[in-house]
Amino acid sequence: MTTHIYAMRDSVTMVRRSLKHMLRYPVLTLMVAGIPVVFLLMFVYVLGDTMGAGLGGVSGGRAEYVNYLAPGILVLAIAGSAQGTAISIAIDMQEGIIARFRTMAIARVSVLTGHVVGSVIQTMLGLVLVIGIALLVGFRPDADPIEWIAVIGLLVFVATALTWLSVALGLAAKSVESASNLPMFLLLLPFLGSGFVPTEGMPVGLRWFAEYQPFTSIIETLRGLLLGTPIGDNAIFAVAWCTAITVTGYLWAKRRYNRDPTQ
Repeated sequence: MTTHIYAMRDSVTMVRRSLKHMLRYPVLTLMVAGIPVVFLLMFVYVLGDTMGAGLGGVSGGRAEYVNYLAPGILVLAIAGSAQGTAISIAIDMQEGIIARFRTMAIARVSVLTGHVVGSVIQTMLGLVLVIGIALLVGFRPDADPIEWIAVIGLLVFVATALTWLSVALGLAAKSVESASNLPMFLLLLPFLGSGFVPTEGMPVGLRWFAEYQPFTSIIETLRGLLLGTPIGDNAIFAVAWCTAITVTGYLWAKRRYNRDPTQ
């Protein structure tokens, strides 16, 4: 067998390990959807009428706001799952499993790939639950099949990017506790963007940050695909940000994994 075939075989084994862990602890998948669903219900039923009236749409009120909110909630769910990935990696590090894998005759990249693919699958299952709840509370996308395929592709790309970054954060963490804290900034970015309110009403400095940070272009692209709002150049920026985060996370994770454990 060639090196690439060995690496692929080992990666499949590691993905299987991650999936077995997911099946053994299904509550982890539910937790991916838990916090975003709480925010969805809170914002829709507590603030929906007021926030919706401020959007200036035709219908206004809660119905208007749930459509605006749903894309941001999907990104929030992906960001939340990154924390679980970082914790999982840190646990493997603390329990010595990663150190043992380093000594085994397996492709090193397969260990990280297994975590990433398993986490992305878990995240996508959580997003199905989030979308289901959103539809129950009034979310009404008008995307056609091609646009839904584009939505799924973008969500997978975002999940892959943030998962590679969270793997690197988990490897860099000194403890499981710090691994749970390092990805917290990802949960704040949807709030400091266009996920919950339009950026037009923000103060100048905050508005500038909100419009140019990664999650805003991603959210606006999802919103355009799902609801038909203008996308503009947000799709280009969304793909560029996801590519940059994926490459940075992968290279950082690979460097941390390959470094001498005594350093």
